Amino acid sequence: MGRFTISKPYTMPRAEVRAAAQELAEQVSRKHDLRPRWEGDSVSIKGKGVEGSVNFEGDTIDVSVKLGMLASAFEGVFKREVQKYLDENIT
Repeated sequence: MGRFTISKPYTMPRAEVRAAAQELAEQVSRKHDLRPRWEGDSVSIKGKGVEGSVNFEGDTIDVSVKLGMLASAFEGVFKREVQKYLDENIT
């Protein structure tokens, strides 16, 4: 099983961070057939062999992903995809 966590500080308005987090959840969900579920300032994402969460409390956005055995072969791809999105959309 694979697992990764990415944290990125932000200074942009909270509403913009929420919109970016929502877009990230929707993109990942469509691409990998996952189901997002929002609760306050956090979204959990679940699907076959993948569980994750995106939280943005304080001044940091945190992404945590746990991959099943088959999906863990793509851990590097998933991590780069998320990191790239955060770098391009969270300031």
